[in-house]
Amino acid sequence: MVEGVARFPGVDVAFTTADKVLTWSQRNSLWVFPMATSCCGIEFMAASSSRFDLDRIGTIPRATPRHCDVMIIAGTITVKMAPRVKKLWDQMPEPKWAIAMGSCAISGDFYRDIYSVVPGVDTFMPVDVYVPGCPPNPDGLLEGLRRLQDKIRRKRAGEWVEPDRRPPPGMRAPSIPRIGDPARSPRIDDAQLDSVMHLDPGGALRRSGAPPLPPVPPAEEEG
Repeated sequence: MVEGVARFPGVDVAFTTADKVLTWSQRNSLWVFPMATSCCGIEFMAASSSRFDLDRIGTIPRATPRHCDVMIIAGTITVKMAPRVKKLWDQMPEPKWAIAMGSCAISGDFYRDIYSVVPGVDTFMPVDVYVPGCPPNPDGLLEGLRRLQDKIRRKRAGEWVEPDRRPPPGMRAPSIPRIGDPARSPRIDDAQLDSVMHLDPGGALRRSGAPPLPPVPPAEEEG
């Protein structure tokens, strides 16, 4: 029967076309379960807003793991919380993928030396894509989702897909620059970056080259 089907004219073309359609639909209809526990969750919500429009690449957040195929861990995971996260991961149907969003999810960052914090979610579940930053901006999350889409396409095509390498521990600036806002002063971006990276006002990571903001004068004590 199989040999007869294989000899039927046009069957190979039909199977190839159907596989391409399935690949396209799978990577362009990712349903996301957001496991947000800290400030990275705010950036995830910003990515879902109308300005960044997460839905335009077919990604739709859902509140139940049984209907999702991508889990985004955004924030710190404690030792007590880890078994619950793993249980939610096990409830997701195959095929499924995981994204570690932000330094806390990747390595624990500020809290990785604390006894109650897991030093990275990849210690108890697989991670397909790492999105570094403290926190990563919505553009970084969108870039991570596009990388995941490319991995899905290549894997379904039978290609070998190199696993994501875990970024080194510690705080990092977002790897993808934020979309520019002409109404926003570039000095504000520099001041925020300096505070995140613990740099002085003349830090080497200044992006705009604009003069730094003047220091805030100390509040006068009431006598």
